[in-house]
Amino acid sequence: MQHDQLQGDGDLMTEEGPLTTGRRRSKRLRRLLIGGALAFTLAAGGGAAYEYGLFSDIGDPVSFGKVQESAAAAEEIRSGVSMPTGPKSEFVRTYRMPDGTQIGRTTLTGAKSGFTGDVWVWVPKQYDEPRYAKSAFPVLISLPGGRGYPTNYWGTGPGLGLEKAVSDGAKAGTSLPFILIMPVHNADTKHHFDASDIPGEPKMGTWMAEDIPDFTKANFRTFTSRDGWAFMGSSAGGFGAFKHVLKYPDRFKAAIASGVDIVPDSPLWKGNAQAMDENNPEKLAEKLIKEGGPDVYINFQIGTKETGREKAEKFMKEYGKGPVHTQLQVIQDGEHNGKSYVRGMREGALEWISKVMLAPTPDPGVR
Repeated sequence: MQHDQLQGDGDLMTEEGPLTTGRRRSKRLRRLLIGGALAFTLAAGGGAAYEYGLFSDIGDPVSFGKVQESAAAAEEIRSGVSMPTGPKSEFVRTYRMPDGTQIGRTTLTGAKSGFTGDVWVWVPKQYDEPRYAKSAFPVLISLPGGRGYPTNYWGTGPGLGLEKAVSDGAKAGTSLPFILIMPVHNADTKHHFDASDIPGEPKMGTWMAEDIPDFTKANFRTFTSRDGWAFMGSSAGGFGAFKHVLKYPDRFKAAIASGVDIVPDSPLWKGNAQAMDENNPEKLAEKLIKEGGPDVYINFQIGTKETGREKAEKFMKEYGKGPVHTQLQVIQDGEHNGKSYVRGMREGALEWISKVMLAPTPDPGVR
């Protein structure tokens, strides 16, 4: 299993904010810059000022979904839509995108797993538009490669481009405006847990399959149907992504699995062959085929400059039938890293997964 961190692809933005060069400016110069940029800031909707470092609100409290309160109060909840159930989590801002959307982080203690870890979230611009106040949004649980602890590189900054890929795709009509939920997916930096409940170890499978969806439902407008729930992930995170879809097809419908491992191989499984088999995608796919469904959709992404394509193609040949629908997205000159996988998502994987997921529905009477 490839467990490299894949973390060399971010930009220079950290959770502590932009680099400190601008902080050395005098207060007078800063006031002049802010004053001179005020008109530009207002015209651009505010995002441009943050992009150019005139303000910094990294680490400040942030909330999502202000428009949903009026919809809930009116008791006009649509069929198939779940309004946030609470309790609300407390988020701090880790990044503000140029379009005004934000990445927030919170610490979650899973009620079912007992595990405590950080979760990053991003919601598309449409989520806070009044015309979507009564609509649910599809969820894409996004898992990193490598240890995936104590951070999730999809959420710690925009350098890999996942959030912008979704925004651009939604604007172009090639992607749904997904809510991105980006949890840590391992319990420490020393072990990998195959996104599973390995006997005697932290329950990372329960964390991913139960606590993270429960957290999402508590804070966001989501679909009650599995058609609104999907995974994406790279390397070890890709394994967790498509394994969960095969193990819980009643909860999740689709996955984008990039540079993926096909079978569990954590050394922590030693002496627990039966539990390991219960988390083996090959055996899970075989079981799902025998049971006749429900239908699941898996998009494998493989770069031409990395290994693993033959394993994905073997899985597709042996198990890509009946209710198990598979596709291979080949990324030309793609390597085993996040930037390559986001490029593959832009080139087809996001459009592919969007076609099998539920879309948000605007209220025709509201602008």
